[in-house]
Amino acid sequence: MASLETLKAMVIAGDEGATHETEVLLAEGSTARNIIDDALLPGMDVVGERMRSGDCFIPEVLLSARTMQACLDIVKPRLAVGESSSVAKMLIGTVEGDVHDIGKNLVAMLLEGAGFEVVNLGRSVKTVDFLSAVREHRPDILGMSALLTTTIPRMGETLRALEAADLREGLKVIVGGAPVNQAYADEIGADAYGPNAAVAVDRCRELAKQLAPR
Repeated sequence: MASLETLKAMVIAGDEGATHETEVLLAEGSTARNIIDDALLPGMDVVGERMRSGDCFIPEVLLSARTMQACLDIVKPRLAVGESSSVAKMLIGTVEGDVHDIGKNLVAMLLEGAGFEVVNLGRSVKTVDFLSAVREHRPDILGMSALLTTTIPRMGETLRALEAADLREGLKVIVGGAPVNQAYADEIGADAYGPNAAVAVDRCRELAKQLAPR
């Protein structure tokens, strides 16, 4: 017989058998909401805590995040109407000219594991495309990533463009990536800085608590 605790442990371990466990739980009567709230999210909370403490590293975290995502793909269609509420809607992308997206993808997966609705725009996202996506998706939080010192000015450019287009009000912005630091985040007017994936998720949780009801 399948159990939520077993599924949680499988997510933590990155066990590919987690998808089968998820299917069995559904067949045995567990609801999609129970599976998410009592197994998938708690499992990723443990993974995030282990990453923060240095007890596991990016390859292990990626494995757990991919396992969680595969399970999430199975249960999402089974959510009842009104059950699919998220912590907040997050738009995330790597800025124009930068094709590095492993860290950004890890943040996106961890955010989904923390209950956020995530729209991942990919890499080398132009300022105009960030603006178009903000108009289309109306996110609560925008995340921008860069790994090159030559591309981080795009973050400031995008923030200025958002302000000029009257899209900045009510939108929280977090930035991250190897060449980014708190001083730069403050300089360009970002609301938060994530020095690594685990901290970025914590910062997004903090930003979500500051959101005004829509």
